[in-house]
Amino acid sequence: MKVQNTFKYYQDPGHGWIAVKVELLEQLGINGQISEFSYINETGTTAYLEEDCDASLFVEKYIEAFGQKPQWKDAYTEKKHWVRNYPRYTVELKK
Repeated sequence: MKVQNTFKYYQDPGHGWIAVKVELLEQLGINGQISEFSYINETGTTAYLEEDCDASLFVEKYIEAFGQKPQWKDAYTEKKHWVRNYPRYTVELKK
């Protein structure tokens, strides 16, 4: 199985989020540990992990599982980011 190693890092002037497939969060065993400060898309397939605690947890578990650091592709906007329009992450919203 090929491991995804590059993730989008969405940012606005106030905060940032890493887009991660919920399936990968499940594989890492952390889908139930993501806080309400993160977001999830309407289909429940992609989580947007807030850059502090949730992203740090993801990076830690990713390195433990795959022996490498994930890479980022930055996507910055000066405006309020559209990620903020998604529902807050809850395990019940995941697909």
